[in-house]
Amino acid sequence: MMDYRIHPTDLNLNRPVAETGVVPVPSDCVVFPGFCDVHVHFREPGFSYKETIASGTAAAARGGYTDVCTMPNLNPVPDSPEHLAVQEQLIAAQAAVRVHPYASITRGEKGEALSDMEALASRVVAFSDDGHGVQSDAMMREAMLEAKRLGKLIVAHCEDNSLLRGGYIHDGAYAKAHGHAGICSESEWGQIKRDLELVRETGCGYHVCHISTKESVELIRRAKREGLNVSCETGPHYLVLDENDLQEDGRFKMNPPLRSPADREALIQGILDGTVDMIATDHAPHSAEEKAKGLRGSAFGIVGLETAFPVLYTKLVRTGILSLEKLMDLLAFHPRRRFSIPLDEKDYSIWNLNEAAVVDPAQFLTKGRATPFAGWELYGVCMTTVCDGRIVYDRQKK
Repeated sequence: MMDYRIHPTDLNLNRPVAETGVVPVPSDCVVFPGFCDVHVHFREPGFSYKETIASGTAAAARGGYTDVCTMPNLNPVPDSPEHLAVQEQLIAAQAAVRVHPYASITRGEKGEALSDMEALASRVVAFSDDGHGVQSDAMMREAMLEAKRLGKLIVAHCEDNSLLRGGYIHDGAYAKAHGHAGICSESEWGQIKRDLELVRETGCGYHVCHISTKESVELIRRAKREGLNVSCETGPHYLVLDENDLQEDGRFKMNPPLRSPADREALIQGILDGTVDMIATDHAPHSAEEKAKGLRGSAFGIVGLETAFPVLYTKLVRTGILSLEKLMDLLAFHPRRRFSIPLDEKDYSIWNLNEAAVVDPAQFLTKGRATPFAGWELYGVCMTTVCDGRIVYDRQKK
């Protein structure tokens, strides 16, 4: 398997990329395995003004990703084979990298009745109602039992609606100082706690999306020690930002929100001790108008595919918090292992780690522009990405 330990001089560069899956590597660059993001929003079908399969996968390729998993909050929601087929046709026609769709847990993601899980299971990577917590204990139990029978993961957006109370940023010091409505941490960890009880009962494979609180980390740590079949992800922004970095700008608004410094530190510790299995971007593009209404009025969500590796490499690896080996586990190997997504030798990206660039959203390939990292100088520039032996991103041709 190709990875960062392969030096460019070890590669056979004498045959064409179509034959070997290998492109020439400059002497000052390194080769990484194709990254895998298990949590992205490409907005098609239904919301192509925000993103398309074409623009989303172009952004993924620029970020070094060769596999991505698309969440089901779409129109139509992929809750039946017929609805899923709409998305599959778009993927077949437009995708630059491999796209693995989720199906929803419930019909229309409304939490009232299960989707056609049996008919969908062989065509999707897992089941999720991302964007919505499944509020009913009975419904989540039924979903877990069916997912267990089908051999598929339940991938949970954990959010207790009864605890939201109109909040839109973390219920912490910044919210109190600036008069904002807060989202309490228990709205996340309380539902994780409930779901872990259901995992004990059902034996279902369970993965938690975008954890953001110290309590969530500890609950999952204990569940793993107990031997439960659980995993989780967090996002780059939760590892390098917290509520002290908030500004009165929609590009700092996401769900879950940026939490306290103690939460951020707990997430980093969870990465280091293996509690947090992987990093996923939760790439969530919106139109400029939707993100121009400040913290209070803007839509939830930021883009992340094109900045994930440079942010993590600059802020965590170059500072000595993480090793490069560990980062590759988090971005490439662990997501694939958990979600049964293979890595081929013809899936890789070439990076110049010594070159720094300033994040300029106007240069993004995604249609979204909202990022809290705008203006940051970050090390790590993707030169080329190859997926299945095809060059899907070339910096020289951007």
